[in-house]
Amino acid sequence: MSTKKDATRADIYTRITETIVEELAAGVRPWMKPWSAGNIDGRITRPLRHNGQPYSGMNVLLLWSEQMSRGFSSPMWMTFKQALELGAAVRKGETGSTVVFASRFTKSEADGNGGEIDREIPFLKAYTVFNIEQIDGLPDHYHHRPEPVLDPVARIDLADRFFRNTGSVVHHGGNQAYYAPGPDLIQMPAFETFKDPASYYAVLGHEHVHWTAEKNRVGRDLSRYARDKSERAREELIAELGSCFLCADLGLVPELEPRPDHASYLQSWLTVLASDKRAIFQAAAHAQRAVAFLHDLQSNPEGEQLAA
Repeated sequence: MSTKKDATRADIYTRITETIVEELAAGVRPWMKPWSAGNIDGRITRPLRHNGQPYSGMNVLLLWSEQMSRGFSSPMWMTFKQALELGAAVRKGETGSTVVFASRFTKSEADGNGGEIDREIPFLKAYTVFNIEQIDGLPDHYHHRPEPVLDPVARIDLADRFFRNTGSVVHHGGNQAYYAPGPDLIQMPAFETFKDPASYYAVLGHEHVHWTAEKNRVGRDLSRYARDKSERAREELIAELGSCFLCADLGLVPELEPRPDHASYLQSWLTVLASDKRAIFQAAAHAQRAVAFLHDLQSNPEGEQLAA
């Protein structure tokens, strides 16, 4: 019985990873889909649960991809049961979308000395959700939810305040963007060199995700970043995903063209994902923790609503 369950869990990792690998091989970064589908109004958000709470981590990537490929304009999703509880019903013939739930359970095992030890075992469970555009009979407010829309100036002010509240040290100059662990500072090209303000803040967000790696913050090991191509690719994937999460949270619509230094990681990402079916899940989880840490640094004096 456990063998069948293990195979099912492994199949979830494999199935999702293979889909992402196919898109990367075609030159498409699936996490950038929301910004490449003609969202001219800039109202890009994380996918939302039926209660308005944002999804996080891997589920953001999964539902962004589903929303774009299937043409849904609403970011809200719910299970079949949740729809029924609201007096609604999924339309006949509609197919759902996969999301995942990661957790752990404790299992007692013999320790070899006549005793027992408890071991925590991670598991991944997949379940199905439907976009609200696949559901009939929902209360009207699900289809007419008020969406706060910031004008461009207010949106940039919000982003500027967000990164300033982190307390990071940011220097400007030169033509490269990077995080330097030794002096613990972020180096950015001058603001004026970017195509638009949103592009500047997208790159700044990327570097801030790197910045969270210090052990007194989130704590990711960057000791092998400079000499291990695979480790560098994994960390860059975390930072790229984290930047996308931040752009959605801050309402930013950046320039879509990848930075030259990060476009070069495409083959490395393909290699990593092909050899490790859990790599994209781990990267999304690390990105989520990094972004949550940055949100936690906000004093939020004016009550801005930022998804964590």
